[in-house]
Amino acid sequence: MSFDRDDATFLVLVNHEEQYSIWPEWKPVPGGWRPAGFSGERQACLDHIERIWTDMRPLSLRRFMEEQTRADA
Repeated sequence: MSFDRDDATFLVLVNHEEQYSIWPEWKPVPGGWRPAGFSGERQACLDHIERIWTDMRPLSLRRFMEEQTRADA
């Protein structure tokens, strides 16, 4: 089984920086990642990520930029 199989079940994972990925359901979740509450066929997972991950910047960068905006105000 691999990431290229459309008939496998995948999990949507998220890390501490709120970055998303898919992962085969049958494999242990890698360190630093946790299930994001969605699973399904590969394309369904990719579609879900596309809908919810609207800001590709890592969380730490978003927080830094927000702090800079407040400091400049």
